[in-house]
Amino acid sequence: MKMNKIEQPKSENKRGRLDIIIDILEVAKEGTSKTAIVSGANLNFQLTEKYLAVLLENGFLENRQDKYVITEKGRTILEKAKEITLQLQ
Repeated sequence: MKMNKIEQPKSENKRGRLDIIIDILEVAKEGTSKTAIVSGANLNFQLTEKYLAVLLENGFLENRQDKYVITEKGRTILEKAKEITLQLQ
């Protein structure tokens, strides 16, 4: 039997890291607060802190006057990540 799509086992209903990163970068496109990222990406505060640290460290986001803004590098990664997720659906 040939499968056209990658099917996730039922135990993997949670979003993956890539999906979470996409959500955060999408929310931060216009510059936003940490609270808005928590809400927009549907994460708890603690998990948001961890992801923000990684995204800031890798230059995908910048912190400007308590607003998180996507960088050009972040926009490039966001577009590539979206392409990958579309290919895997």
